[in-house]
Amino acid sequence: MDAIELLLTRQSTPRLIAPAPDASQLKIILDAAIRVPDHGALAPWEFIIATDQGLNTLADIFVEAAKASGADEDFVNKAKGMPMRAPMVITVVAKTQQHPKVPVLEQQIAAGCATMAMQQAAFALGIGAVWRTGDFAFDANVNSALGLEPHDQIVGFLYVGTPAVVAPQKPQKDGSQYVRYL
Repeated sequence: MDAIELLLTRQSTPRLIAPAPDASQLKIILDAAIRVPDHGALAPWEFIIATDQGLNTLADIFVEAAKASGADEDFVNKAKGMPMRAPMVITVVAKTQQHPKVPVLEQQIAAGCATMAMQQAAFALGIGAVWRTGDFAFDANVNSALGLEPHDQIVGFLYVGTPAVVAPQKPQKDGSQYVRYL
């Protein structure tokens, strides 16, 4: 798959099963993440990978956060199953710092770009991935349980695994429909 084909055909794969990427595939995915634009070479990201027992740990974190927020029993049960939707979940965290030339927002965007690059690398390898956020990405209890600092921001949970079904290719969209010239 060449780069243009990747950019024009990439799509999310929400139905994922085992196996997760193997070590060599995961290295490619992570190496793609750290090639994104990074003003000041700050590397403002951390990737927390959950597989096997780590998925259970992440589920416990979600359950406790849901309970702490006063969620009803249905949502607590849903939270327990969220990490089990894939054999691997990569929590992408923007690890920002004060910098005279690189605003916090730019650092958070760089972490978002890293997430996109990981999803693109997975897609290019024939691995499925879907980027999810939701309330847990903004929950102080989740941050604390993951050992994050108060200023750290989860930019997403990248669910990764083998596509459960071959998804039909989405129709091509016309990017010129979103343009305005000055």
